[in-house]
Amino acid sequence: MSNDTQATAHEMTVTRNASLRLAMVNGIGPRIFQNLLTSFSSPQAVLEADVSQLKCVPGVGARLAKQIAAAREEVDVTGQLEICEENQIDLIVRGEDNYPAILNEIHDPPNVLFCNGRIQPQDRLAVAIVGTRHATTYGLKTAANLARGLSLAGFTIVSGMARGIDAAAHRGALESGGRTIAVLGSGLLNVYPPEHATLSEEIAKQGAVLSEYLPMQAPRSGAFPQRNRIVSGLSLGVIVVEAAERSGALISARLAGEQGREVFAVPGRIDNRMSKGCHSLIRDGAKLVESVDDILEELGPLTSPATTETGQTVHRPSELSLNEQEKNVLQHIGTEPECIDVVIRASGLPASRVLATISVLEIRRIVRRVVGNKVVRA
Repeated sequence: MSNDTQATAHEMTVTRNASLRLAMVNGIGPRIFQNLLTSFSSPQAVLEADVSQLKCVPGVGARLAKQIAAAREEVDVTGQLEICEENQIDLIVRGEDNYPAILNEIHDPPNVLFCNGRIQPQDRLAVAIVGTRHATTYGLKTAANLARGLSLAGFTIVSGMARGIDAAAHRGALESGGRTIAVLGSGLLNVYPPEHATLSEEIAKQGAVLSEYLPMQAPRSGAFPQRNRIVSGLSLGVIVVEAAERSGALISARLAGEQGREVFAVPGRIDNRMSKGCHSLIRDGAKLVESVDDILEELGPLTSPATTETGQTVHRPSELSLNEQEKNVLQHIGTEPECIDVVIRASGLPASRVLATISVLEIRRIVRRVVGNKVVRA
């Protein structure tokens, strides 16, 4: 390892440890953290500042300034890092390459995320499905079906792993073999609700479980509305499936609108109080959802390949999740209609497998069939 590489690695370690140390100071939320960085340029510089300097930062009073100054000696970062290592928990720090870029678009992104599983490039194409914990059979079925359909179309499903709609959405994605991300309002080693511990493990194998809270953090009521900004922040759009008039899912919808995300709502029975929130969203301009096609109509263009001014094809996020067979078939389909028989011969695959693959690519809105047994990129 070269001296430059060693220096860079040491710098990253110092920054990560300083970020974690600040995250462990009670009273430092995302906005105050950002104010501190604006004033001192780096987490390490924050920790090296004295109390009088810290008190000049907006939102930092005398008490918090003293806590930050004392954090250098009193906060046990090593212990937390050992807990993470023992439990295969990754630390994702804002500014590093593995931090979800889409989260940088919101005004109060989390500075540190704890992760079980892996964030992948295809997760840039994500949709959140949220709703009531007291879901009806109709709501649970609808959430699962939407998750399955969107997963097949190449979307990652994001939710909060709560009872009801959230859990149904995660399970729908898992059953279809798709990716899903859960954002917790507690630490990763203190899963809430506790009966979802197994679900959490399944999600980590096929996606990621995230939290901005320390691994052993117990659930707190105020943490759940705060985590909703991450659920919507990770997504291109938020779908609300069953929500009462004061449901937490409506907080996610409001945050989605503030963050510039699309808002969708599934209608329900007019005599069901769990439909009231969705109907209010639709009246206020949310897109009414009856099927996956309604969502793809809004977000579907993001799944098509684009061509730059120089003629270079740029693959959008949905194509990053294709398996080798799908990539093989797709590379023989261009922007001009091509006979399916030609695609079959060029791919070297059996006709039945090519036809099945083309059907999947159609569902994902990457290709479409045209007259005369031909297919073309969408």
